Amino acid sequence: MATPEFILRLRERIGTELLWLTGVTAVILREDHVLLVRRSDTGAWTPVTGVIDPGETVAATAVREALEETGVVIEVERLVWVHTLAPMQYPNGDRAQYLDHTVRARYVSGEAHVADEESSEVGWFALDALPPMSADHRERIARALSDSGECALD
Repeated sequence: MATPEFILRLRERIGTELLWLTGVTAVILREDHVLLVRRSDTGAWTPVTGVIDPGETVAATAVREALEETGVVIEVERLVWVHTLAPMQYPNGDRAQYLDHTVRARYVSGEAHVADEESSEVGWFALDALPPMSADHRERIARALSDSGECALD
């Protein structure tokens, strides 16, 4: 699902006003590879991302989004970074700002494939051969690979 139903209901009331949302980035690892999706809307390669639905946990969101977007089953290992993204504006004028929870996750099963309309491609990439992507998404991957065991708060 591209836009969760609860967001559509909120947008009916507030229009394009800035909406504060909580999100998850799942950095999914399988040995020395990371699972990435190419977003249909921007063409950018990113880890799996999604909005936390009301009543849902961070880990449950990561598991759900991985299955919905890529068809793979994952296990969340740990939270690695909580940070606030800059406000953004979508092509339709909607404005949002996200509090992102980046998690490190382990591949469990399933064949990675495009499983919904949010992505045009899905693939495993060697950690030393990542495709072009934003510095922010590279930072999320780097933090997930860190062995410090700590969660950064920004």
